[in-house]
Amino acid sequence: MADTLYLSLWFPNLRLAALGDKIAAVLGEFGAHGGGSRVYAATVCPVNWSEPPVFQRVYGRGERGADPREAIAEAMELLHDDYAYEFQVEWSLWELEPGADLTAIERDGAVGDAVLDPRWARETRLVRVTGFGPLFDEGAYEQEGHIRIDFGSDQAFLLEDTELNPVAARHVEENVRQLVALAGAIEKNSGATARLLWSELGESLAQRLAARLGAAAN
Repeated sequence: MADTLYLSLWFPNLRLAALGDKIAAVLGEFGAHGGGSRVYAATVCPVNWSEPPVFQRVYGRGERGADPREAIAEAMELLHDDYAYEFQVEWSLWELEPGADLTAIERDGAVGDAVLDPRWARETRLVRVTGFGPLFDEGAYEQEGHIRIDFGSDQAFLLEDTELNPVAARHVEENVRQLVALAGAIEKNSGATARLLWSELGESLAQRLAARLGAAAN
């Protein structure tokens, strides 16, 4: 069952005025780890998620996107303790073509040539990076992190609805390695002192992946 995957980050004694720099450090790592270096869109939400945005701007994909620091500066002109600041950035993962049948006969040298399998392609998704003011949604940052990254569906890391043959396992492994490398770089270069990779269902991605790979091996 697919779930939404998040990465939460906490920083020691973080002041609201420094939140923009931390968000910039997080966004800056995507370009080096399979993503884009520019911001697709920015949104500022007051008080809690049920309130309409007080600022929203779509810059565009690729080169039409905004420089992260420029987008952050524009959005955070409205700097308030009870606001949340969301920025969308592109990130690419290996995805299986919808309806592809992995029970079919595999290509010669399937594992070594996995990246050439036409049923797989690097697909771009939009990732949401949100910085929370200390009073937003009654102090949601305590549970959600000062910064929360919403990666979207975790299906690309598990393929739970698909037979995990050697080709699929290779792509899942590459996606997971990319995720781990990104999370590690973000933690190091943003100065976060705590991080948590979690899902809406509260299940550990590592445990689900271990179970998935263990089942495939049997």
